[in-house]
Amino acid sequence: MYQKLVAAHVMFKDMDADPYLKSAGISSDWPYGRGCWQSEDRMRIIWFGEEDQLRIMCMKKGSDLLEVFQHLKEMLETVEGLDGIDFARDDNYGYVTSCPSNLGTGMRASVHVKIPNLTADGTDKKAKEVCKPLGLSVRGTGGEHTPIGKDGTVDISPSARLFIKESEIIASLYSGVEKLMKLENA
Repeated sequence: MYQKLVAAHVMFKDMDADPYLKSAGISSDWPYGRGCWQSEDRMRIIWFGEEDQLRIMCMKKGSDLLEVFQHLKEMLETVEGLDGIDFARDDNYGYVTSCPSNLGTGMRASVHVKIPNLTADGTDKKAKEVCKPLGLSVRGTGGEHTPIGKDGTVDISPSARLFIKESEIIASLYSGVEKLMKLENA
């Protein structure tokens, strides 16, 4: 059951098997104190005890980023409004996370897109070359250090996450993916 949830991106992978997380001490006491919650419509997921202790995600097929962002905003307001829960936050730097690239808003917005022309060689090398000047990062569909999909599906997100507002992250993702798809289809 666990592997089925991981494959469906509902539950996070075995952190103790990740050498990066293990060397940082983030996977200590695996699997105790970890879990997830998923909404009935399967669009909203919260991971507990994962890399950043609490990861709140909203996912939906299609291209309506505003709807997904609105769901995320509602979830964040709910979680932040819970009595007795305080988050490590600095007035100048924002939320403190275990991943330095997520310092600030702690938000990472991404989309899975098929770019078979830019991944025709079976790697993400050309996609990364094209995405870098657009301000985008490329990952495998399972996150960092994972392979791209066999059909050319990759995870695309804005590279900048420090000292940037959530709305700027969404705008950067939207315009960057729009430009990327023009290059893919050229």
